[in-house]
This record gives sequence, C-alpha cells and structure tokens, in this order.
Amino acid sequence: MKPMLAIAPALAAAALMAAVAPAAAKSKAVCEKLTSAQLDAKFAKFNGAWATGNPDTVTALFDDDAVLLATVANVPRTDHAGIRDYFVKFLKGKPVGKVDTATIKSGCNWALQMGTWTVTLTDPATGAKSDVKARYTFLYQFEGGKWRIEHLHSSVMPEK
Repeated sequence: MKPMLAIAPALAAAALMAAVAPAAAKSKAVCEKLTSAQLDAKFAKFNGAWATGNPDTVTALFDDDAVLLATVANVPRTDHAGIRDYFVKFLKGKPVGKVDTATIKSGCNWALQMGTWTVTLTDPATGAKSDVKARYTFLYQFEGGKWRIEHLHSSVMPEK
C-alpha cells in the first residue's frame, strides 16, 4: 500500500498541470517559467497582500476564474466575489504565513508550489495569537502577460 501513497502527490500534480494545459496551448508564442526564487517572491507578495488587511488587494492576485479551497471555510470559492467574501472575514485575524516546506514544479506558463505552512492568526477580541499548521498548494498561471493564482488549496494538518 505504501507505493500507492507515494504516487498520490504525483497524480495530484499531474491533474493540476492538465488543468492549465489548454491555456498554455492557447499562448504558444509565450512560454514563461518561474524559478524557485520567483515563487518565493510570489508567496512574499501574497503574504504582503494579507498584511494590508484589504480583501481587494488579496483577491486581485487571483485569476478571474480561480478556485480557493480555504483552510477555515467549508465552501469552495470559485470567483472573485466568493474569494473576496472569504478574505473579508479571514483578514480580521491578521494572518501571517510562513512556508515550512515547499516542493516546486514549473512548466510552460504554469507553476505549482506545494508543501506545508504555518499561518499565525491574531484573535481580534483578545490579541491572542494562534498557529495553524496546514498543507498548501498554489497553482499559478501566466496569461495576458501576468502571473496569477489559478488555484489555492490549504487544509489543516490531520495529525497533531
């Protein structure tokens, strides 16, 4: 059974790559790839957008038809209105993210960063801080001359 567990992340990555292949095919004239350092900068920009406390700043980083499967929400967000709605509430906790581990895959006009992260939240009423340990996946797509988040999935670690 262990070999199947090793295959699961590769299958998930392949499925995500297949999802952006049509967009990559449309823009064959341009083939952009991101390096590890550039992906680190994308995360820093995302974390910086959180720090503004402005849901519009965060939402602007997402593609128009992006999917957000958020850590602390049961509802998938599949458009800017839904993504913004999530961040209106979430940003009240003044989140600060820190990547703990990262695996990177990159191809023509897409990049995938996945791993584990810690998100520190501040209770607005008490000021108490709490850490949420979670897994994450960012899928970026280059389209119209810009890199934007096509998909973000974060889920709390299942084991303590």
